Amino acid sequence: QLVESGGGLVQPGGFLRLSCTASGNNFSGSTMAWYRQAPGKQREFVATITAGGATNYANSVKGRFTISRDNAKNTLYLQMSSLKPGDTAVYYCVRLETNVWGQGTQVTVSS
Repeated sequence: QLVESGGGLVQPGGFLRLSCTASGNNFSGSTMAWYRQAPGKQREFVATITAGGATNYANSVKGRFTISRDNAKNTLYLQMSSLKPGDTAVYYCVRLETNVWGQGTQVTVSS
């Protein structure tokens, strides 16, 4: 099971940190990812991190978002800065090996 938190309303240029806490075994051995879905749009890839810590980002968030993990806490993070209205979406974390998704957390960027 994956549970996201940390979403909310933020002004353009602001920042948020999302968290995703995993239950069960082998979090440290899993490749984890963040996806997002804006209203009326398809779900899209945001960032991924392997068990070894290698990261990859969508071009739209590169340089503004940072994915990280704390294996001791079974938690995945997404640090988001310089937020834009176009970042407004429901953000989901996913364990790629098992295709298990969280319920999502809403991020709204608006003045």
